Amino acid sequence: MADEPIRREVVESALAGVADPETGRNLGQMEQIHDISIQGSGIDVALGLTTWSSLLWEETRAEPERLLRDRFPSAGEIRVRIVEHDRPPERIGEIGLTAKSVIAVGSGKGGVGKSTIAASIAYGLKNGGASVGLMDADVYGPSIPHLLGVNDRPYLENNRLQPVKKDGLRVMSMGFLVPPGEAVVWRGPMLHGAITQFLRDTAWGALYFLVIDMPPGTGDIALTLSQLLPLTGAVVVCTPQDVALLDAVKAIAMFRKVNIPLLGMVENMSYFMCPNCDHRYDIFGSGGAQRRAAELDIPFLGEVPTEIGIRERGDAGNTAGNFNDESAGKYFRDICYRLVKQISTSHKAAPPLPTLNVL
Repeated sequence: MADEPIRREVVESALAGVADPETGRNLGQMEQIHDISIQGSGIDVALGLTTWSSLLWEETRAEPERLLRDRFPSAGEIRVRIVEHDRPPERIGEIGLTAKSVIAVGSGKGGVGKSTIAASIAYGLKNGGASVGLMDADVYGPSIPHLLGVNDRPYLENNRLQPVKKDGLRVMSMGFLVPPGEAVVWRGPMLHGAITQFLRDTAWGALYFLVIDMPPGTGDIALTLSQLLPLTGAVVVCTPQDVALLDAVKAIAMFRKVNIPLLGMVENMSYFMCPNCDHRYDIFGSGGAQRRAAELDIPFLGEVPTEIGIRERGDAGNTAGNFNDESAGKYFRDICYRLVKQISTSHKAAPPLPTLNVL
């Protein structure tokens, strides 16, 4: 039997099952197959993907290559290229935030490195090319300004707060508005008002990701957020020892109670690798978060060891530098990849309906 001729419509048919990692919908239906070129026995395809999924581009490209090779086994070179596809984020929630994915980073207790993980997730997503906002909702103990090395003050323009910009991130924090060393003594309604203002009255622009650094514990800010806008989900940060895991379980219960999906757990300060003797010390135990994540049916996004460099860069306001360090960068990049992969998998399982513009 002669090989099937390579025709454009057959190539399109072979790609029919490829889903956009951002929306979960078919690339053909979404008009994201930008170009098909057939030269002799060679096939060249350009797929349009938004930078929301930039961390998944390589594995997304591999699937259509495999499908085309299976359909045309005698074809010559098969090349699948990824080109940037423009799909602006839509307004979500009653407050009108324009964002694709809103990710809360929380913990059951303080001192587990939650803010470092939140800031590093924001940097990891931004490094992939996505537009990212970082909101510090830890009103009583804002750490983001220090971790990023910024002390600018937001200013009003057209009655909107302009977020502080740092390394391509758009950032808002109570730490920008309160003098250093001054305590914030507020009750629940004032907290609700501040969080609402940060979300509604800040000129965030169009974001693919908004990362929210939550206050530790199980306070009412999670309830406020769940009422203001549809959160994509939450990441829970903990350390390996049992006492920290007990508090992490409470945070997980809180998110579930207010119907915020759990995107995964991160184990911080997992171990210490001595730089002098290369001996591993499990200071807080080992693997506790991964075991608890399995018990609670929550994805495990990864671990971050106790490294002197991570601490030094945080103290120096250079959290961005974690990604320039060969050792530390791998942990944070893996966490960001698994996080986006988890969101993408949920989109493929239940792709959102397209928005209809009703006049």
